[in-house]
Amino acid sequence: MQIQVSDILLLAILGHMNIRVIVKRLVPRGLFQKIEPLGHFAEAVFFNILYGFPARNMQVIGVTGTNGKTTTAFLIHKMLVESGYNKAGLMTTVGYGIGKDIKMQVHHMTNVPVPELMQRLKWMKSQGVDLLILETTSHALAQHRVWGIPYSIAVVTNLTHEHLDYHKTFERYVAAKRSMFSLTQRNARGRRLGIANADDSVAAEFVAETENSVLYGVQAGDIQAKEVQLRSDGLSYKAETADITYHIESHLPGSFNVYNTLAAVSVGRVLGLTKAQIEQGIAALKGVEGRMTSIEEGQDASIIVDFAHTPDSFEKLFKDLRPVVKGKLIVMFGSAGRRDEAKRAIQGELAGKYADEVVVTEEDDRDIDGIGIMNQIAEGAEKAGKIRDKNLFLIHDRAEAIAFAVGQTTSADDTVLLLGKGHEKTIERADGEHPWDEIGTTKDAVRRLS
Repeated sequence: MQIQVSDILLLAILGHMNIRVIVKRLVPRGLFQKIEPLGHFAEAVFFNILYGFPARNMQVIGVTGTNGKTTTAFLIHKMLVESGYNKAGLMTTVGYGIGKDIKMQVHHMTNVPVPELMQRLKWMKSQGVDLLILETTSHALAQHRVWGIPYSIAVVTNLTHEHLDYHKTFERYVAAKRSMFSLTQRNARGRRLGIANADDSVAAEFVAETENSVLYGVQAGDIQAKEVQLRSDGLSYKAETADITYHIESHLPGSFNVYNTLAAVSVGRVLGLTKAQIEQGIAALKGVEGRMTSIEEGQDASIIVDFAHTPDSFEKLFKDLRPVVKGKLIVMFGSAGRRDEAKRAIQGELAGKYADEVVVTEEDDRDIDGIGIMNQIAEGAEKAGKIRDKNLFLIHDRAEAIAFAVGQTTSADDTVLLLGKGHEKTIERADGEHPWDEIGTTKDAVRRLS
């Protein structure tokens, strides 16, 4: 009997999955986290060899950070496609594809499992992709799941406390992210270039890893945003450099998108795009699914779906919106089970401080008590002065919580923020994954209430 490569591939995938499940059940969680990266490393080596190192000869632009990774990756990709890079590849939390053909991501993770990652890279290579924008997580880096990918340019958006359930300390989290810059420096065929947010406290640590660097920011940097104008439907500013001033117009609202667009400008300059190509490319991106997505179903009030799920992203978002919301600000969110518990009360307190009404709900409980998670969040909101059943509501079913939050609007000046799920197409409960569509569910709720 002749064994095909596809047979070997299938056996390897099934074998890895079975071994991983068995080991995870038998080994204590702490020990499993220590040995898991070794398994992923072996997997990455195996599948790179099997697929012939599909990313070799690609110019890979890696984008990492706590917040803004996906939007920054989309901005860079859109700018390149609008500039004529029709074969530019993209892999992010939200979608992946080539040129203007972007498919929606179905996995509940940013960097897909190694076998599928290699498969997608091989497909892209067969389609002539020689430039790829790859959103890269701390988990993928710490577990060596991106081994064999030749990063040429490394971009970091910002670093705040996140995923400490896995990394345990902020220092280890930073080290995992910084390793992408180390990988970039080790790529002798690449640009060995690091791009970092100058206003972030760890920027110097990151760019110290690469022999070439670009810093961007509002307060400092090689590229600085001046005369920033924030609007409910976008933003504008002047990006000043030593030789050129770019006039940036973006459809993406929020001060955080000033930084995301600055990162894209930085990449465009390095790649040799003209002033017009950079300006027009950034202006061309209308939005990213689940990132400040406005719901328009004929309702009077503003309803926005966003993926914000960290204290830092909450605070930035609330600070931007609170001054421009004339009516009530109603915020709905939850917190994932088996993830950083420390942030729950902090996010509850932030929501309690800025919002008029807070609705706490489920957000991927997994096998953790959802009511307990909601109570942890509620404690923070109560610390900020919110009172249960008056301006603080706990509704476990997320669809019901969305309908309730939308139903709390009483004026066209009100704004509802639905946070934490954004683009994700599944929700994880005790009995496994269930299909989920935050935007679709919200639209249905609006239609029923109209």
